[in-house]
Amino acid sequence: MRSKSIQKDTYGYLFIAPFFIILTIFVVYPIIYSFGISFTKWDGSIVPPQFVGVENYKRLFNDSFFFKSVGNTWMMWLGCIIPQLIMGLALAVALTDRKLKGKAFFRWIYYLPNLVTMASVGTLVFFLLDWQSGSINRILLSFGLVDEPINFLQDIFSSRFAVSFTLWWMWFGYSMIIFMAGIRAIPEEYFEAARVDGANKWQTFWCITLPCLRPIILYQVVTSLIGGLTMFDVPYVLSGGNGAPQISTLTMVMYLYNTTFANYNFGYGATIGVGLFVLVIMVVAVAYRLINRKSLYE
Repeated sequence: MRSKSIQKDTYGYLFIAPFFIILTIFVVYPIIYSFGISFTKWDGSIVPPQFVGVENYKRLFNDSFFFKSVGNTWMMWLGCIIPQLIMGLALAVALTDRKLKGKAFFRWIYYLPNLVTMASVGTLVFFLLDWQSGSINRILLSFGLVDEPINFLQDIFSSRFAVSFTLWWMWFGYSMIIFMAGIRAIPEEYFEAARVDGANKWQTFWCITLPCLRPIILYQVVTSLIGGLTMFDVPYVLSGGNGAPQISTLTMVMYLYNTTFANYNFGYGATIGVGLFVLVIMVVAVAYRLINRKSLYE
């Protein structure tokens, strides 16, 4: 009997084997391979990579462009994630109200931008903000709000704002759906007890809804951190791939891409990738420690 039980248990490994095989081929192996390439100088040609030791890492620690890209990425991510979480949570609370009519329509409308690819949205925003024929400038000129077209994408503040606003517009609906699922999972007895005690809506939200949503908020912050620190499509399209103006929209992944595939420096590009990987792990670990604290109700 015990032999048959062990034999049945092995079937589980067969079912999960495809996942680990794909994970190893497309995730684990590329990470290990990139780490090995980071110790070499290689242009991606048939000429074998030349081992240079830790020279690429010394260069990385003194690379002003890399640290500039880190700062740019952080600023544009913060400009996106803060309003994204606030609006997603506010809409989730509003759309879980049983008295509100047309909730399904609003959920669909708010989530719709998330279904469009980032490159497509970035291209749309690029043409809207174009200083010669963009719709935004045409509207401003027609109402007499400006005397001449504004080159939004050549201004540091407006170009960064455009990236953050575009990412926020695409993802706040997704955050709303996740928060709605979390709110619906909170036991109704908590809210009934609050109403019996005379708590108003704000007190109920602050003392019940928000603490119970802490794991969901953690999930949103961590996944947004990973996605934000690896942002590429929207800033690449809006800046033309060079991080204009004055490399103010150059992200870490854009710098990695330009170094590796535009300048054919695969060794140093792999080093940037390793630095990005380590930075993401560190930031996610810190975020997990700060946010994932025990709830008052546990």
